[in-house]
Parts: sequence; C-alpha cells; structure tokens
Amino acid sequence: MKITIVGTGYVGLVTGTCLADSGNDVTCLDVDEKKVAILRNGSVPFYEPGLEELVERNTKVGRLHFTSDTHEAIAAAEIVFLAVGTPPTATGSADLSALQAAVESIAHDLGEETIVITKSTVPVGTAANIEQRLLQATGRVCQVASNPEFLKEGAAIEDFQRPDRVVVGVRNPEVAEKIRRLYLPFLRTERPFLVMTPESAEMTKYVANSLLATKISFINEVANLCERMEADVDDVRRGIGHDRRIGFSFLFPGVGYGGSCFPKDVQALAAMARERSSEFKILQAVHEANVKQKQVLGKKIEDFFEGNLAGRRIALWGLAFKPRTDDVRDAPSLKLIDTLLAAQMKIRVFDPEAMGNVRELYGSKLEYASSPLDAAADADALAIVTEWGDFRRPDFKALRAVMARHVIFDGRNLFDRSEMLSSGFLYYSIGRSVVDGRSKGDSSG
Repeated sequence: MKITIVGTGYVGLVTGTCLADSGNDVTCLDVDEKKVAILRNGSVPFYEPGLEELVERNTKVGRLHFTSDTHEAIAAAEIVFLAVGTPPTATGSADLSALQAAVESIAHDLGEETIVITKSTVPVGTAANIEQRLLQATGRVCQVASNPEFLKEGAAIEDFQRPDRVVVGVRNPEVAEKIRRLYLPFLRTERPFLVMTPESAEMTKYVANSLLATKISFINEVANLCERMEADVDDVRRGIGHDRRIGFSFLFPGVGYGGSCFPKDVQALAAMARERSSEFKILQAVHEANVKQKQVLGKKIEDFFEGNLAGRRIALWGLAFKPRTDDVRDAPSLKLIDTLLAAQMKIRVFDPEAMGNVRELYGSKLEYASSPLDAAADADALAIVTEWGDFRRPDFKALRAVMARHVIFDGRNLFDRSEMLSSGFLYYSIGRSVVDGRSKGDSSG
C-alpha cells in the first residue's frame, strides 16, 4: 500500500519505518526541513534501539521516503496517518493545534478513497471533529479512523512488529478490513485485531496509560510506607505479584514516572473528566503522588547531609526517564538536578544516551562524565536515577576507591542490600531499610 505518515517524531517515524519494512511504500511528511534532511541522510534525530538500521535499510531499497512537500506526500496516498504531537496545555488537556494544522494542510490533496487515521494520542471525539473539518474543507465525507499506538520507548520496534493487540476505531467495516490487511504481517501469532468505535479507541489509549501510571504511583506509595513500617517493598512486591490478578508488571518502586506519555495522558484523561463535570479523583491522586515521588531522592540526600549541600559533589547515574532511550521529557533526573543545583551542589552526570539532551538544558551548570566511574570520582555521594544495564554490575571496589565518601542513593533499587553491606557502602534505596556497610574506622560518612 501507499502510506503517508504526517509527523516524523517518535511515533510517526517508528510507525512509518515498520510499515515500510513490511513491504509498503511509505512517505514520511514533516514541516521541519532540517529534520527531513537528517532523515534523508540516514540518521535518526533521537535514540531508539534498532530504528536507525531499519531507516537506513528501507531508505536504500526505496520503500521509505522523507519530504516536506505536502502535495507530493498526500496526493497518491491510500492511507494517511496523523502522528503529530499533542502536548499538554496549562490545564492538562491535550493541545490539538498541531493536529488541526495538519488536517487543514492535507485536506485538499486527499484522494476520494483515502483513509485518514489518527495515530496521535487525542481526546475522545477527535476523529469525529476531523471528519467535520474534512467535510467542510473538501465538500465530501472522508473516512477517518483511530488507531492508537502502544509503543514503549526503548522497545518500540518490538512492540510494533509483535503487538499485544491492534486497536482500531472505525465507522465503516470496509475501512476496518483495509486496516486489518495493512496489519496482517504483524498479527501472525494470533494477536487480536480489535475493532470498535473511534470514541472507544481514543478512550482505550488514555485508559491504558493511566492504569499503568496508577500501578507505578501505587507501588511507590507502598514503598514510602514500607520505609516507615520496617517492611521491605521487595518482599511485599513478591507477595502480591504472584497473584495472577495483580502480576509484576509496573510494580517496581522508584523515583516516579516520566516521559512523553504517562504524565500528559494522566492529566489529559482527568481534564476530559472535568470538562464533563466528572471528577476523576484517582487520577488526580496518581499525578500528585508522582510529583511527590520525584522529590524523594532529593529529600534523602538533603537529610543525610543535614541540609548542608552547598559545595558538596554528587555523581548522578542516569538522566533519561527510562533505559534504552535518550528522552528526558519529564524525567525524574531533571527534578533532582534542579533541587541539587538550587542547594549549590556540584553535579557530575553520566548517561549512555541522554547526555546531549541534558547538556542542551543545563549547559555548563553540570559536569559531564565519560563513564559511570568517571562521574563518581571524588564524589561525596552517588545517586542513581535510571536503571540502565550499565549500572547494574559496577566494580564496587573500584567505585569505593574513587569516591570521597561511600554513600549511594539508589532511586531504582538496582543493588542487593547484602552486597552493599559487604562492599562497604552506606546504601539508601526506595522502600527498603538503610544498609551501612562502612567499617568503624571509615571516615567517608
């Protein structure tokens, strides 16, 4: 099929590349000519494992194209995916200005049989609104469907090519069948193709992300309580996770969720409820708990140093909001950095992929290390914010040798407490009791 993707951000580029890799002729359209030039040269403007190789391969064989010419991209397309950003407004609702502009820009080039599909995360009723806009612009009824994405950053290629399910919101069975044929290569393991109304599909996306965010905030609240009750959150997590009704997914305590989806989608669903005079109290609590959780690690550090942070040096491992991405949007690391900078601490950071994005935000306010061990040199403490695999098995003897003080604040519970005891560290984690492995003669505390 001839497919056009409007928007070459995270969702648009992954969608377009995977559809091209399954044999379709895909054109990715973006108004940002600099980004188009980068993509034409075979580079990807963000990090996602495996994506650059797929882009390069499909570009070389002529199945994947990039352009800023709307007429060129739209006129011959059988299906047009809208994959532009829908960031939150000040009230938490989704900003649809970029989506509306995209609809206006493509309207007059749409073929009579072309199907328009929203891939962006949009409020309930958006597909119906697009139908009306296209009717006004073209004078005819255009087929508009909703096809929400469920891609995890760091595993997006796998998620697209081997989905748990494909959700499609349509009003016309023939449109549903055409979209099903498009997705057939990815449904060979009997994954379900779920057809519903556009409104239900739009709601499904928000509910899925909000429920996952709720699990994260819930276990974080449990972890905070465990610390005050001499319980171990790891034991509690195992105790509940083996219940098949609960499971283990998203029940790992930490320093809060970030990224481009959970924060905005939780707020957007709550905003939709408010607009319809329905207060979604659970989601309000989820959001508030997450905001508070991002302050937990900073509070532990401040308490340890008794508020005397000025001039002290701290190493920070992990900047991206999760491993296997360079995305720092709403990342817990940024809240911690802001807190420590305000207290005049010296911060030396390391992340395998996100250093460039953080440097753009903070410049010379931070020091940038070449490795985890380099970051820890002469540090009064080490804080871990992202659970990169690079951090899970450090050389503790070497780490102890380079640090000025042997104190670790682990915001992702990467290390075994008994190992910290034998390795000679004062170790703080989330939802577990403090371990002090320092010898009596150790002056590092």
